[in-house]
Amino acid sequence: MTSDTTVRTIINHAIGSAGLNYGDSHGEKEVYRIGDLASEFNVTLRTLRFYEDRGMISPQRSGLTRLYSRRDRARLRAILIAKGVGFSLVDIQDLLEIYDNNEQDSEHFCVVRRKCEAQLEKLKLQKEETERSIEDLNTILFSVKDFVKSAN
Repeated sequence: MTSDTTVRTIINHAIGSAGLNYGDSHGEKEVYRIGDLASEFNVTLRTLRFYEDRGMISPQRSGLTRLYSRRDRARLRAILIAKGVGFSLVDIQDLLEIYDNNEQDSEHFCVVRRKCEAQLEKLKLQKEETERSIEDLNTILFSVKDFVKSAN
């Protein structure tokens, strides 16, 4: 990895490579209203206020109106992607902190890598459990169908 590679660059590359396109980066505005982001990312206003309450996004205020910056939009995009792959809020906050600080040292890369590897293992385990459950349900369904067939 070159010294000019940053966590931000890696995360952006990974997001693009995975085809996780929350929001369109073309024609970005300077300021977004709460309804704009809710609509663009298909989330509720309550969801946006929740992330704001947790300090994960920080809109400016103009009277009672929340005004979100490009930074808030990018953070929301990262939050939703991390949430979509099952990261906890604490993990997401840690990743956002690294993302915001744009740290380039190997320690921060290792933190991101460890979190991703741990989450991948959790997802693999969930997948195995889900596959076992599907097999069990198919067995039950087969038995029920057999019973119904023999009863007729």
